[in-house]
Amino acid sequence: MKVLIVGGGGREHALAWALAQNPTIDRLYAAPGNAGIALEATCVQLAADDIRGVVGFVEREGIDLTVVGPESPLVAGLVDELEAAGRSVFGPTKDGARIEGSKAWTKELCERYGIPAGRSRTVTEMRVAVEELDGFDPPYVIKADGLAAGKGVIIAEDRTAATTALEMCLVDRAFGDAGATVLIEEHLSGREVSAFALTDGRDVLPLVMAQDFKRIGDGDTGPNTGGMGAYSPVPWVDDATARRIWDEVLTRSVRAMASEGVRYRGVLYAGLMLTDEGPKLLEFNCRFGDPETQVVVPRLRSDLGELLLACVEGNLSDYRANWTPETCVTVVMASGGYPGAYETGFEIRGLEEAARVDGAVVFHAGTAERRGRVVTSGGRVLAVSGLGATATEARARAYEACSMVSFDGVHYRRDIAEKVAGEAG
Repeated sequence: MKVLIVGGGGREHALAWALAQNPTIDRLYAAPGNAGIALEATCVQLAADDIRGVVGFVEREGIDLTVVGPESPLVAGLVDELEAAGRSVFGPTKDGARIEGSKAWTKELCERYGIPAGRSRTVTEMRVAVEELDGFDPPYVIKADGLAAGKGVIIAEDRTAATTALEMCLVDRAFGDAGATVLIEEHLSGREVSAFALTDGRDVLPLVMAQDFKRIGDGDTGPNTGGMGAYSPVPWVDDATARRIWDEVLTRSVRAMASEGVRYRGVLYAGLMLTDEGPKLLEFNCRFGDPETQVVVPRLRSDLGELLLACVEGNLSDYRANWTPETCVTVVMASGGYPGAYETGFEIRGLEEAARVDGAVVFHAGTAERRGRVVTSGGRVLAVSGLGATATEARARAYEACSMVSFDGVHYRRDIAEKVAGEAG
């Protein structure tokens, strides 16, 4: 079987790493891939959002299954184009990808079908937006409706800051068309968790949960990023809460979309806040999380390729997912200056030494090969994962591997999974 992975980040490296272990996959490609993915697959110099180029490659090479990693090509309709060409592809259609591509559409879906989420108002005009602030208490949550590269959510501590955030979106168009429509949301308090499920549009197969760390600095300080680390499982989510998440959020949402005429096939990722009133949705993603994939996939003992293909073929009910009880912790190593401006092209040293650490796997995110050397090419450069019998052992292995790696400007958080390791005692 020939498989193409669309994307070139840490998430896609984790998927490639798992799919490469499937004996029925004899040719694995990635577009565009990165220096780490190149160890598992043949990299093709096509941008992930080059819809025409990807479709052409799939047809020329006779690709049997395409796995779309990032949200942008999903929202742009890559799955629709591949299906129109008669090709098998894992991921939702453009209609389904609205679950991430339009927060306003998702909120309306939640309201219609009783999917638990925070209260919100959708606005397109500055005057109306300021008036709507009266219906909320600080801190205010201001969200750009569309895709904004993980930067479209602003937590404003007071009304002045909220007004400034609204002006950024609606007047200054800081997020372009993605911010032409804005949501003002109720601020939810509690503990955050990420939940994942696979679906063929009818059946829903729960995966495991993870917790990620968005802030750049230790102690959850500094600006938000695309994610600086994660761990799985999440021991403080009890069975009753997990069941509510699977039933009331993920399964109900898949069925809600089906009722709207949208057969959602792929992975559905729910970012949730566990409040005093129960789990409430913060956001949906139409793809695997990053860096959560780097802690979920290493724990999977079932064949990932079989599960993805079952989603595409519509027979997911015949499968189950088996997991190792071990904990996985991943630490993101970032370029100096990230999430602000940063330089790239610095040689990465110590990768082979890190890979030899027992229980560790180094997933590449923003890397490239230049004249036989692996160099930095993005803000988030590596996601270093460690598996262990406990959270303490897993994070020790991840950080041991991190200590082996160096490049100019490297920085990473030192407290990933520290609290859960302490709670486990």
